[in-house]
Amino acid sequence: MRFLSFLLLCCVIPALAMAQAPAEKYPYQQYPTPPPFKLTLPDGKMATANELGKNKEKIVLIFSVDCDHCKHLTQDVLKNISKFKDKQILMITPFGRERMVEYYKQYKIANYPGITMASEPTRQIMNFYGLQQFPGVYFYGKKGNLINKHFEGDVKASDLL
Repeated sequence: MRFLSFLLLCCVIPALAMAQAPAEKYPYQQYPTPPPFKLTLPDGKMATANELGKNKEKIVLIFSVDCDHCKHLTQDVLKNISKFKDKQILMITPFGRERMVEYYKQYKIANYPGITMASEPTRQIMNFYGLQQFPGVYFYGKKGNLINKHFEGDVKASDLL
């Protein structure tokens, strides 16, 4: 009986210890500033998120050019663009520049100076945020500090305000 109790104790305690291990943080939580990756802009120039929209709050919106939720969110943001005048919206796609440019032209993003669109085809951006579904939306203050609020999936423009 003692042996059985000892064996049970040896199995249960390690299982409980592992169950209480802290969840691993994603890079954006460990390094709470905009991602340092080089982004390709529609004109082919390269920039980082920190170089875009300095001294403004940033909304980093990770989107897929094929995602219906992303298309609806884009339309909703454009319809309500006046509510975002004090923010810089940085739309980043993990798709190549060519696909991003098609989306950029389709939604006439060039007409909206508060929106910058970029491509990051290495897909590091998805790992940085631990993104599970599109769109992913993350918020940064004027000084580039992460604001502890984010959304994934079906998001509306009103959620971003």
